[in-house]
Amino acid sequence: MSTHTLSVLVENKPGVLARVAALFSRRGFNIDSLAVGETEHPGVSRITIVVDVEPGSLEQVTKQLNKLIHVLKIVELEAGASVQRELLLVKVRAEAATRGQVVAAANLFKARSVDVTPDTVTFEVTGSSDKIESFLEVLEPFGIKELVQSGTVALGRGAKSMASLSRYVSPS
Repeated sequence: MSTHTLSVLVENKPGVLARVAALFSRRGFNIDSLAVGETEHPGVSRITIVVDVEPGSLEQVTKQLNKLIHVLKIVELEAGASVQRELLLVKVRAEAATRGQVVAAANLFKARSVDVTPDTVTFEVTGSSDKIESFLEVLEPFGIKELVQSGTVALGRGAKSMASLSRYVSPS
């Protein structure tokens, strides 16, 4: 099996996300990452799905996704031909004795401190899943108190765009 990133443009209607996720579930595929948000077009959302499947199975799922009434467009985003990022918020134990080391470690990853208390620091970092994993490994010895991580969001590189939705979107 191999990891695939799908960018799925859908009408922003109730139940669409549930139907898309259910399609993967019915096929017995676990979604590794799922991120959804509105696009530059009102009424259109982008669902970014990362799934670990065989290429043949992915083709079947893609065909079934295309049959869903509110799905507008599906593109598989290859790692080298797309920009893929995740967001991490992590609260780390940082007493006075170790605070300097914690902040120095975070600076190596270009993390921003977004909350500071006498015994913790909360950092925000964006990047590839490898960068996020490495950052967490560096912070682990200090004591991670809490974390939340977004799913992958991705866009194709260069001028090429999925935005050719003129037949689906009314001009504003």
